[in-house]
Amino acid sequence: MKVCIYGLGAIGGHIAARLSQGGADVSVIARAATADVIRQNGLLVKTLDGDIHAKVTVASDPRDLGAQDFVIVTVKAPSLPDVAAGIAPLLGPQTSVVFAMNGMPWWYFHRTSGPMAERRMPLIDPDDAIWNAVGPARAIGAIVNTACVVVEPGIIQVTNRTNRLILGEPDGNTSTRVETLASAMRTGGFNVDVTPRIRDEVWDKLVGNLCGGPLAVLALSKAKDVYNDPVCDAAIRRLIDEVTAIATALGCDVRSTPQSRLQAGRNLDHKPSMVQDLERGRAMEIDSMISVPLDLARELAVPTPTLDLMAALIKLRARAAGLYHGA
Repeated sequence: MKVCIYGLGAIGGHIAARLSQGGADVSVIARAATADVIRQNGLLVKTLDGDIHAKVTVASDPRDLGAQDFVIVTVKAPSLPDVAAGIAPLLGPQTSVVFAMNGMPWWYFHRTSGPMAERRMPLIDPDDAIWNAVGPARAIGAIVNTACVVVEPGIIQVTNRTNRLILGEPDGNTSTRVETLASAMRTGGFNVDVTPRIRDEVWDKLVGNLCGGPLAVLALSKAKDVYNDPVCDAAIRRLIDEVTAIATALGCDVRSTPQSRLQAGRNLDHKPSMVQDLERGRAMEIDSMISVPLDLARELAVPTPTLDLMAALIKLRARAAGLYHGA
């Protein structure tokens, strides 16, 4: 099975190493400097259960790799236009594309019913670039729950033992292609679930991203630091309620309870990805993680006063750092 990882950050590198360990023919698209390091030294993922030394084919140009069985896109949402411009050489007639990314996915309203059916999301996918370049029929939804960070080019540190991947078809069917990928990921050491309700999982992950993440961004702290502060705890509880209300208004069920979310956060010795982006001067996933959920909340008449405040402060912080240029 040929699998290309498009975007070799922490998540992409971790998935690449696990798939290689499971026997897949893995290639990666990486920036030129990172690609040179991996060609020379291979890909190293340091986990709490031992190191994974993965041999992967690495390229900076997708034209060097050819058509794949699966492409797993792990870039940050602001980089989706670049993916749309470059992904065509990786796509054969049967290629499936997995979007393992934070925030609302561009395909979210594909194969839904009602007034929002087939709605496009210009804040996430400007000019329908991904919709047209990939097509929603190829898309597989994915939620990744793993805490990891790039230590240096080609070396990734995984900071906990919870490495969970949830896969699902936008139409809710259990397909052969999803089961094939799930089996390969399990062989490589991921705990993989296949769900007929992938949108529920999208919102469950968003609750986790948005309840403690905004406060961690403002404090430039690890998640556990804000979760263990009594005043922040009260704000996090309000954020959980507000984001859950948006999900409910869209007909989704959030799996985790507020108490389980709070308990998990108090033990999370890891900086959320948005904090890492701010510290490293990388474009922040504000629109896919915050702006789109807030736009839906307004359309659905769901009050979100705490999330409104967090969004305003984060946008101010990101603009000051030159990392966000949206409204």
